[in-house]
Amino acid sequence: METLKVGCAAGFSGDRTDAAAAVVETLVHRGGPSVLIFETLAERTLALAQLARRGDPEAGYEPLLQEMVAPVLARCLAHHIRIVSNFGAANPRAAAQRILALARQQGLRAPRIAVVAGDDVSGPEHREALMQALGPAAAGIAIASANAYLGADAIAAALRAGADIVVTGRVADPSLTVGPALAHYGWAEDDWNRIARATMAGHLLECGAQVTGGYYADPGFKDVPDLAHVGFPIAEIDAEGNCTITKADGTGGCVDEHTVKEQVLYEVHDPAAYLTPDVTADITQAQVTRLGPDEVRLTGVRGHPRPATLKVNVFHEHGWLAEGEISYAGRGAEARARLGAQVLKERLAGCGPLRIDLLGVASVFGDDAGRWLAAQPVGQAQDVRLRVAMNHADRAVAQRLPREVTALYTCGPAGGGGVRTGLRARLGTLSCGLARELAPARFEFVE
Repeated sequence: METLKVGCAAGFSGDRTDAAAAVVETLVHRGGPSVLIFETLAERTLALAQLARRGDPEAGYEPLLQEMVAPVLARCLAHHIRIVSNFGAANPRAAAQRILALARQQGLRAPRIAVVAGDDVSGPEHREALMQALGPAAAGIAIASANAYLGADAIAAALRAGADIVVTGRVADPSLTVGPALAHYGWAEDDWNRIARATMAGHLLECGAQVTGGYYADPGFKDVPDLAHVGFPIAEIDAEGNCTITKADGTGGCVDEHTVKEQVLYEVHDPAAYLTPDVTADITQAQVTRLGPDEVRLTGVRGHPRPATLKVNVFHEHGWLAEGEISYAGRGAEARARLGAQVLKERLAGCGPLRIDLLGVASVFGDDAGRWLAAQPVGQAQDVRLRVAMNHADRAVAQRLPREVTALYTCGPAGGGGVRTGLRARLGTLSCGLARELAPARFEFVE
C-alpha cells in the first residue's frame, strides 16, 4: 500500500496564511495519497471563538479560514488532496458553509464536507457529570460552554465515507493526523502500537514550523537557514505508523535530529504515558534517525490502551479584562514608569489586584502579585512601556482602569505617550475528565 503523506499548513490560530501553497505543491509533486491539515485550535482560541459566536451565531470559527483555504482549495480538489482541520472551533457547521461558498466563488465543484460533532458537552444532560468531575473548583461558576477533546474515529469514518474536507471543533491535535492514517491503512481501533506511532507523527506536525526550525532557532547557538521563509512540515507515514518528517520543497528552515527531538518532547508530561483520546503513547524507546538533508525518521514508539475518560475544557464567566499601556523614554524613564504604576495603584485601590509590567524591564519574569518587580532596584532603562491589567466581575469597575491610564497623559508622570487601552469580556477555563461514552463523536455531511 502506498505511503500516506500528511502536510501541515498551520500550527495555531493566527499562523501564516501563505504556508499552505508550498506544502500543497510539494504533495502534488511527490504524488500518492495525501492530506493537508490545519491545526488552529488551542484553549484560548476556543474561548475566543465561543465569545465570537455569542455576538454572531454565524461566527465562532477560525477567523483566517478564507485566507488559509482559498489559495489552495482548487489544487487540493483537483489532485485529491483531502483537507482535515479543527478550524471549525465553536462553529464547525458555519466553517463548512464558508468553504462551500469559497468553492462556488471560485467556480469549483462542491466539495463533500463532513462536520465532526460531539465535542460540545455543555448541555443539561452533561451538567451533573461535569460538576462532579470539577469538584470544589466548580462552586459558584456560571458555565458558558464545555468541550471534550475528541479522537480520530469520526475523522476516519468521514474520510472512508468519501469526504474531501473534514471540519472539526475540539479534537486532540494529533488526531488530525491519526484520522487520515486510520482511514488509509484500515488499522483496528485497538492497534495501539500503530496508532501511537501515528499519534507522534501528528504531534510532530501539530505545531507547524516548530519542527522545521521555527521555535528552535536561537542565533549563534541553534542557527536556522532562511528563517523568514521557513517551510512547513510533511510526515510520510508508513503502514506500521512510523514516520519520516520532511518539509515543503524550496523553503527555508531545517529538519534534523535536534528539531525533531525538541518537538517530540514538546508538552509531553510523561514520556511513558502521553495521554490522548486515541491511545496512550510511550516514547521511552523512540529512535530519531537522520536519513538525509531535511529528512528524519521516527521509530520505536509504542502504544497502550487509550484512557477511559476524555479531557474536557469548561469555560465559565470570568468577568472583564481591562488593560492599559503607556510609554516613557529618555532619562529617568524607568523611575517615571514606576511612579505611573504607583499612581494607578492608589487611584484604583479597592478595585482588586493589578497586574503591572514594565516592558523592557520586568514582564516575562514578573508575577501577578508584583513581588518580583518590587524586589528589583530602580534601573536606568530609557525605553520603558508600562502595562497594567485588571480582571473584575463588574464591567463598570473594570472600565475605570482604561480611563485612569489615559489620564496619565497630563496627570503625570512627565513624558508619557502612546496610550493603548482595552476592555473585553473574559472566560475562565477549568479542565476535568469525562467518561468517553458521554461524548460520542459523529459526523455528518453538509450540503
